[in-house]
Amino acid sequence: MRLSIAFGFLSAVADRFGFYAKEISTWGNWKAFVEYTHLMNSWLPKSIMPSVAAIATLLEIIFAICLLVGFKTQLTAKLSGVLLLIFGLSMTFSFGIKPPLDYSVFAIAAAAFALSNLNEPYLEIDSLILKKN
Repeated sequence: MRLSIAFGFLSAVADRFGFYAKEISTWGNWKAFVEYTHLMNSWLPKSIMPSVAAIATLLEIIFAICLLVGFKTQLTAKLSGVLLLIFGLSMTFSFGIKPPLDYSVFAIAAAAFALSNLNEPYLEIDSLILKKN
């Protein structure tokens, strides 16, 4: 689950920065992602959309790295679940229930919350830190 969620975050970030071919890209560039962010959060002033998009992207990068290496996995998984739930609810309120279901946003959020409840670390930096203490 850690790897699936982490690579999902990293794939979305890569798309925003134009790392995918145009034919398979959702946004393809930062400007298009900021515009999409505004569509999802039209109740917020357009002037803060670059900041909102940057914060979401930064959180996805940080959460992805923490999940990949297993650093503070339970906390990172909970925060990832919250971020995904916010994303899914924003999509629902802006576009209806179909898009977040099509993109499995709620299922991935549920996986993140499930991961946060696993108590046995597996290949995690956290387990190395706990052994040293």
